[in-house]
Amino acid sequence: MTKMNENRTYRRHARIVVRVADSGDFLKRALPALVAAAALALAFAATRDAHAGTYKWVDEKGIVHYADKMPADAVNRANVQLDSQGIAVRKTDAAPTPEQLRARVGDVERQKHAAKEREDVERRDRALLSSYTREQDIDLARARALTTIEGQVQSARVYIAQLTKRQQELLERKQSFGTQGAPPAVERELESIESELQKTNALAANKKQEGVAVGAKYDGDKQRWRELQTIAEANAAKEKVDSVSAAQVGGSSPNVVSTSGGK
Repeated sequence: MTKMNENRTYRRHARIVVRVADSGDFLKRALPALVAAAALALAFAATRDAHAGTYKWVDEKGIVHYADKMPADAVNRANVQLDSQGIAVRKTDAAPTPEQLRARVGDVERQKHAAKEREDVERRDRALLSSYTREQDIDLARARALTTIEGQVQSARVYIAQLTKRQQELLERKQSFGTQGAPPAVERELESIESELQKTNALAANKKQEGVAVGAKYDGDKQRWRELQTIAEANAAKEKVDSVSAAQVGGSSPNVVSTSGGK
C-alpha cells in the first residue's frame, strides 16, 4: 500500500514537471513576439509624444511664443516644432509675402527672357556660320545690299527733281494769271505735287537710314563671324592636344621607322 502511494506521488510530480517544462517552452517561443510588441508600443508612444509637442514662433514685435498649436493669426509665420524634451523636430518657413511672390515671378520672367536671348544668339550664330564660309562672302553680301538701297535712293532723288521742276512750272503759270487766280486744275495739281514731294522725301530719308543700319549689321556679322572662327579654331586645337595626351596615357608610341637592312 505504501509502495502504491509512492508511485502515485511520483506520477503526480512527473506531471507537474512536464507542465512546467511546457510552460518554459511556451515562454521561449512567445518571447520574441512579446519583445516586438513592446518595441512597437514604445515607438508609438514616442511618435505620439513628438506630434503632441510644442510650437515656437516669434511675432512681429520680436516676442517668442510657445503653444501646443499655432494660433490662426500666426499660421503664416515661421515656426519650430519641439518634442516633449524641447528638441526641434520640424521647422516651417514663413509663408511668402505678396512682395516676395511678385519678386519670385519677376525672377522667373527674367530667367525666361535670358534663356530666350541665349537661344536667339545661338540661332543667329548657326545661321551666320551656315551662310558664309569666307569673310569675303560677307563683304560681297554687304555691297549688294547697299547697292540696292543706294539705287532706291537715287530713283527717289530723280523723282523729286521731276516733281520740283513741274511744281516750279505750275507756280510760274499761277503767277501769270495775276489777280484773276489760277484755274482749279492748276491748284489741284500743285497740291498733289506737294503731297508727293513730302512722301518721296520721307522715303529717301528712310532709305538713307536703312543703308546705315544695313552697313552696321554686316559689320557686326563680320566681327561675330571672326569671333566664332577663333573659337572654333581654339576648340579644334584643344581637341587635338587632348587626343595626343590621351594616346600618350594609353601607352601608344609614335611610329618608328627601322633603318636596319634586315628583312
